[in-house]
Amino acid sequence: MPFNLDKFVASPSVEEIDSLKKSEIVKVAKHYGIEFQPLTRKDEIKRYVLEYLVDEGVLPSTVLETAITVPTDNTFELKRLEIEMNKEIRLKEMEREGEREEREREERERERKEREMQMQKEKEERESKCKCKRKKRKGEMQMQKEKEEREMQMQMQREKEAREYEFRLKQLELGVIKASDPKIGLDTRGFDVSKHVKFVPKFQEDNVEKFVNHFEKLGEQLKWPRDKWSILIQSNFTGKAQEVYSALSIEDSMDYDKVKKAILQAYELVPEAYRQKFRKYRKTDTQTYVEFAYQKERHFDRWCASKKVSTFDTLRQLMLVEEFKRCVNDDIKTHLEENKADNLKEVANLAD
Repeated sequence: MPFNLDKFVASPSVEEIDSLKKSEIVKVAKHYGIEFQPLTRKDEIKRYVLEYLVDEGVLPSTVLETAITVPTDNTFELKRLEIEMNKEIRLKEMEREGEREEREREERERERKEREMQMQKEKEERESKCKCKRKKRKGEMQMQKEKEEREMQMQMQREKEAREYEFRLKQLELGVIKASDPKIGLDTRGFDVSKHVKFVPKFQEDNVEKFVNHFEKLGEQLKWPRDKWSILIQSNFTGKAQEVYSALSIEDSMDYDKVKKAILQAYELVPEAYRQKFRKYRKTDTQTYVEFAYQKERHFDRWCASKKVSTFDTLRQLMLVEEFKRCVNDDIKTHLEENKADNLKEVANLAD
C-alpha cells in the first residue's frame, strides 16, 4: 500500500514511523521543516522526526528511549566504507595537489630558464653591438688617419711646388733662366700667375657649378690666358676636387677643359645626376616650404640647362623621353642612355 503523507500527519505513531522507508521518512521530515544533510542516515532522520513530535506534544517523551536502535553490522560496514572512501578521496586530492605543485614548480623552472636565456641573449647582443661599434670606430679612425696622411702629403707637395715656383721666380729675376721656361708661371707676355691667384674664387664643394661659372667669368673679365686657367683654378681645390686633379696626368692637368670635365664628373654634375636630384629631392624638417620650393626649382632649372632646354618643344621632348624611359625595362633603358637620344621618335626607334 503506497505511503499517504496526509494520513500519517493526521495520526502519527511510533509503529508507523518504524515501518517507513528512507524516502518516506525524508518526506515526513521535510513536511515538518526538519533540516538535515543529504547523506544523513535513515535512523538519524527518524530520531529527528521523533524529537520534533515529542517537542510538539504529539508523542510522549518515552518514545525516544524505546526508539534508540543498536547499530547493526551493516551500519558499521557502511561507516567503514564511508571512512575508506573519505580516505581515498583525500589521497586523490593530495595526489592532485602534488601534481599541481609539481606543474607549478616545472613552470617556474621553465620561466627561470627562459629569463636566463633572454638575459644571456641580451648580454651577447650588447657585447656584439659594442664589438661592432669598436670595430667601426677603429675603421673610422684608420680612414681618418689615412685621409690626414694623404692631405699632409698633398700639402707637402703643394708647399714643395710653391717653393720651387718661388725659387724659379728668383732665378728669373736674377737672369739665371729665361722667361719662356714652361716650368714657371710667367709666359712670354709677362703674365704672372702668382699675382692672379688671389683673384680665384673660393672653391665650394656643395656648389661646384657655381664656382666654375664664377671662375670662367673672372677669367674672361681679367683677360687671363686660357692656357693658364688650369693652373689658376686648381690653386683653390679642396677635398674630392683636389684628389681628382692630383690623379690627372701632367698633360691633362694643363688642359683646362679636361680638368673641368673631370671635376664636374667627379661631382656628378651631368644631366642624369641633375635629373635624379630634381626627382629625389625631398623637404627636410628644418626647411620652410618656400625654401623647399626654391631648391626644387633650382634643381629643375639645372637639369633643363644641362640638357640645353630653351623652348617649349625641347622641354616637351625632355618630359616625353623621360617618361618613355621610365616605362621600359632596365636593359633597354641602359641602351637608350648610352646612345643619348633626346627626341622621342629617335628613342622609340632605338628601343625597337
